[in-house]
Order: sequence, then structure tokens, then C-alpha cells
Amino acid sequence: MKNAASLVTGLVSGLLSLTFAAAAVANEAPAAAKPDLAKGQAISTQVCAACHTADGTRGSPANPILQGQHADYLVKQLGEFKSGKRNNAVMKGMASTLSDEDMKNVAAFYASKQAKPGFAKNKDTVALGEKIYRGGIADRQIPACAGCHSPTGAGIPAQYPRLAGQHSDYTEAQLNGFRAGTRGNSAQMVAIAAKMNDREIKAVADYVAGLR
Repeated sequence: MKNAASLVTGLVSGLLSLTFAAAAVANEAPAAAKPDLAKGQAISTQVCAACHTADGTRGSPANPILQGQHADYLVKQLGEFKSGKRNNAVMKGMASTLSDEDMKNVAAFYASKQAKPGFAKNKDTVALGEKIYRGGIADRQIPACAGCHSPTGAGIPAQYPRLAGQHSDYTEAQLNGFRAGTRGNSAQMVAIAAKMNDREIKAVADYVAGLR
């Protein structure tokens, strides 16, 4: 009888273990599918190419270079265009046609490309741009851009975009947008840009265009 009781106890324990293990497996989130670069390229060609070129390279200075930008950052921006958190009528229309999967695919496609280097155009303001980018402006509590975007302009995935080589016209427009409050999807950048004057914004934008 004692052996039978032990056997029953063992069977019950085994069944309970299997039940808990099955429940644990069932509760595990499915692995996220890897982005499909081919689908991303198709979206880039069909939806984005008119403004950003087919592969996100150096198109119009009014539009951002997307090659080499962090995929997570691009997905975040597309989502905020779609929701209206980042206000841009053209991009809202484009992003609204994309599913979450589409956004991940096209962002991964752009991120997979090697961005071509840019260059600063204004020799007279390069020193000022470098000073602000690397050291900020202490008396106005403007932090160094390098603290978030890295000394080389590489940025931090998802949080802070890559700036190195970006069109100076585009960067200047975004800083002006933050300052004016027309671009409000980063409280941190709104606060920083609000303290900068036109010359400082131009200098920083031109300097980052030449970062490598």
C-alpha cells in the first residue's frame, strides 16, 4: 500500500509539473518575426521614393536622408506621424497607409544601407557649431548635442537619431520647428531649441552635416 501511495503521489507530481510547463510555454510571447528587407524595399520604391529616393539616399535637402538611420527611431517617427503626435500632413498621409509590419520592414531596409558622407558648407560657423555640439552653451543651460547624439553623430537607437551627414537644411528646419512648437514630439528638444538663436541653429545644423 505504501508503494502504491508513493506511485500515485509521483504520478500526480509529474502531471502537475507537465501542466505548469505547458502553461509556461503557452504564456510565452511568440518570437517577433524578423523584418523583411525585400518588402521594405518595395515599400520604399512604391511609397517613399518621390521624396526620399528609392533607397533613402541624398535626395532633396528639404527631406531627411534615411540611409543608415536607426530602424527603431524610424518606426517611432512613422508611428507618430500616423497618430498625429508629430504633425506633418504629407507624412501623416503616407504613414497612414502603412501597417506596423510595413513600418518595421521599410525602417529595417533604410537602416541596412550605408549612408554617404556629407560636408559642412559654411566655414565661418563651423567653429561655433562644433563648440555647441560638443560643449553646449553653459550660461543658457543648453546641453552638448554630443551627449545624446554621440560625438560622431551616430545617435542612440530608438531614442536619439543619427545626425552625421544629415542635410543641414533639414536639421535646421527641425530645430526651428522644435523652437516654434510646430514639431512637438520631443519635449527635450523643444526645451533646448527654445534657447537657441538663428545663428546657433544654423551653425549646429551645418556642423553635423559634416560629421563622419
